[in-house]
Amino acid sequence: MGTRNRERRAAKKKARDRRSPHEHRADFDADPYAPPPAEVVGNSVLDAAYRHAGGDPEALADCVTWLRGRPVRVADTGVEMALLHTVSHMWRVGWLPYDIVRHLGKQLGEPAVELVTDVIATDAAQYAEATVHERWREQLRQIDAAIWWDSSNPHLSQWIERRAVSRGDALTLVLTVIATIMMWPELPMILPPPGAARAATAPARHGVDPKILARVRGLLAKAESTEFAEEAEALSAKAQELMNRHAVERAMLDAEEHVPQVATARRIWLDSPYVAAKAQLVGVVAGANRCRTVIHEKIGFVALMGDEMDLEITELLATSLLLQATRALVAAGRAEQARIRSYRQSFLMAYAHRVGERLAEVTESAVSEHDDRLLPVLVDRRKAVDELVDTLYPATRVKSYSASNAAGWGAGRAAADHADLGLDRKGLPGSQPVVP
Repeated sequence: MGTRNRERRAAKKKARDRRSPHEHRADFDADPYAPPPAEVVGNSVLDAAYRHAGGDPEALADCVTWLRGRPVRVADTGVEMALLHTVSHMWRVGWLPYDIVRHLGKQLGEPAVELVTDVIATDAAQYAEATVHERWREQLRQIDAAIWWDSSNPHLSQWIERRAVSRGDALTLVLTVIATIMMWPELPMILPPPGAARAATAPARHGVDPKILARVRGLLAKAESTEFAEEAEALSAKAQELMNRHAVERAMLDAEEHVPQVATARRIWLDSPYVAAKAQLVGVVAGANRCRTVIHEKIGFVALMGDEMDLEITELLATSLLLQATRALVAAGRAEQARIRSYRQSFLMAYAHRVGERLAEVTESAVSEHDDRLLPVLVDRRKAVDELVDTLYPATRVKSYSASNAAGWGAGRAAADHADLGLDRKGLPGSQPVVP
């Protein structure tokens, strides 16, 4: 290559480098070695979202304007690449499908949820079913992640038509979603990301019989909806009997077959307000079922660690009691003083405290006749749970919460006396929740 040719190429490169970032990325035709156009768009979207998250007030609007100047198919493909990159990154830092949908819904609302659910469905379609964990697939069903659009064409234009929104608003939402997710913290990894799951090689576990679980859920649902205390008590007692008998039978099988005890983790998301008080209620139920809890108060969920069956039971009962507590609080709210925040906070704290007392009162006799045979299993199970907590949360601290309204405390205890406890099992005393 001649000297003048090299000088001309160097001058052109210098001129390109003086352009704005978006102009440089968009000029893919000028350089035969430039990335594909859609990849250029995807990188530009991620860069703009990052700068927006960092406080650049013009990054979002500038990128939307730039995107609207690109060919629609190229822009839509690049946008989808940026969204998929964002979602797959969150899998690597501990987030699960339901976590993303739930937290994004609280921050940005339904349109953002619908958009990111579609992205999650696209991401999941890349993997063979055998490489996706069963609980991951359950979450995909829970959030209704399914491909409804023509996959031979970019998703965004079809989403815009379905939502009947402008292209500018849709692009703004995309960038806002990505920027919002970028600011979320890393979470402990409790499930392998899609593509990384493998067939179970551990000894077979004696889980909850799906038929019994369905019957218990039905009984508790009726107990939550009835207006008659006697009917609720009868329904709850039946659920209590079913689950307790099944739990004891399962533990006995573990003892007889010397099944190694393994702990796993789940998350229960809580509605605002009074997340801390609601987490206390989850904590006492977990403690009564040999599980431990860690509160992520700022994000809005409680992490549960325990045996898989104990976690199912804890989640089922805690969810039911949270509904009952909310209903009791709404009923108490008809009084003038019940509109005070301190009253409501104290009500829920007392409700949790009293439920913990009731669980401690009723669980001792559940497996007492099998103590000699069950004790080794229970000890091993507790050890497995403690080891998992230490692995997932090596640095936690116990946090105490106080109640300042005596009237709310009294009303909460009274309401808890009428709560329907759906389980009757021996467990460990409820403990103070911890925070990471």
